[in-house]
Amino acid sequence: MSIKKHIPDTITSMNLLCGVVGVILTLGGRPDLGLALMILGAVFDFFDGFAARMLRASSGIGKELDSLADMVTFGVLPSVALYVTGGTNILILKYFPIILAAFSALRLAKFNLDERQHASFLGLPTPACAMVCGSLACYVYKAPESLLASWCDGPFFLPLLAIVLSLLLVSEIPMFSMKFGGGNKASKVENIKRIVFLVIVVAAVAITILFHLHLSFAVLLAFTGYILDNLAFALCHSERGACHSERSEESK
Repeated sequence: MSIKKHIPDTITSMNLLCGVVGVILTLGGRPDLGLALMILGAVFDFFDGFAARMLRASSGIGKELDSLADMVTFGVLPSVALYVTGGTNILILKYFPIILAAFSALRLAKFNLDERQHASFLGLPTPACAMVCGSLACYVYKAPESLLASWCDGPFFLPLLAIVLSLLLVSEIPMFSMKFGGGNKASKVENIKRIVFLVIVVAAVAITILFHLHLSFAVLLAFTGYILDNLAFALCHSERGACHSERSEESK
């Protein structure tokens, strides 16, 4: 039996282990380490597919294992991160961010069954959603006197954030993939989105360095920018479609 066929699944399992340890550390009061393990899990998530293509070792079990690992690292871990960050004593609102785990599971299930999502995504990818949650939790932990920390200390900000992110996860909004390769050529619009995102990342790092903020703030800005980038293009496309329909009606 060839060892190379097990390499992608081993890498995927490392993603899963990062998620499990991240949950333990986050619940133990270290969301900063939780974010570090989330990022490490994302690295493993990137390279498992890359390894499977390079070694020609793709398998059905690998696809299922990948979803299970993503559910822990990018579903359970970010919802736990929001839970430990919340400062409200209202039980319903305090536990509300946990719904993000359920919507992440639904998102992953939809992705597995949706044949349209290859070169790009429909709805917010779970890793991007997780990075928003994990970096927010980390930044609030590192900067407890910040404005963001005061928002998270209130009863409504985190529940509203969880609702918005949950709806984006299961939406039909086109969002570009950060994974390259796989035999799929990106469209011109996808490449423009990526360039805009690259500019956002550079700006986020620059702002973080300029104001001497924790690096988690750069991650938060970058992935918030990723969401806004895709939403802006989706809105422009929708408006162009509406204008085109109006012109068609007028010409009849």
